[in-house]
Amino acid sequence: MPTNKDFKRLVRARMEKTGESYTTARFQLLKQPDGAPGLPPAPDFSATGQTRRAPDFAKLAGMSDAAVKNATGCTWEKWVAALDYAGAAKMSHRAIADYVHTTYKVPSWWTQTVTVGYERIKGLREIGQRRGGGYEATKSKTLAAPAAAVFRAFADGRQRRKWLDGVKLTVRKATPNRSVRITWDDDTSVEVWLTSKGAGKTSAQVQHRNLSDRAEADRRRAYWAERLAALRDLVES
Repeated sequence: MPTNKDFKRLVRARMEKTGESYTTARFQLLKQPDGAPGLPPAPDFSATGQTRRAPDFAKLAGMSDAAVKNATGCTWEKWVAALDYAGAAKMSHRAIADYVHTTYKVPSWWTQTVTVGYERIKGLREIGQRRGGGYEATKSKTLAAPAAAVFRAFADGRQRRKWLDGVKLTVRKATPNRSVRITWDDDTSVEVWLTSKGAGKTSAQVQHRNLSDRAEADRRRAYWAERLAALRDLVES
């Protein structure tokens, strides 16, 4: 979460917004739950007698609270509070991603996950839809194999045909043991991100982009669920 420098910036932002002294603003931020300073408190409805049903952020984002907290240290509620406080709802996708990555030191894949999840929660895109209106399919699987073996299965043509046969594709860029960028036979784009989980385990995340509509995104998501199962059988055998 925020470094000391980042936290001081958040304190000053709160001072400007609330008129509080530095000491008061710092105290209010430090007492936030979950050990995540810099996130504004949830609204207090107790004085008015109002009640509210908390939105299901995980459902809207398309990823569980447990998964995002395990990877980033914060639940969706905390991310929404932090990004709302920064005015992210009015930012471009790239600006939100840059803010998440730079301010909170979140790795690239999870930076995109947090950014996309936030945009879905705020109604800026549907599940499967890109911010600009196009659609994408995303699927991931953790494999009991080292990153080098999973990378070869994507980047090496002979290995790839063992689990991804019948598709003409072009590998545009391959970064050993980290990522592979592919142009599919219908000119759609596939990005593969690999994350080592230690002890011979690797998480493979696939994004299939430039899809025509929601139905096509759903079809590709099912396709990748099937193909990643075949990849698991190959690299774990």
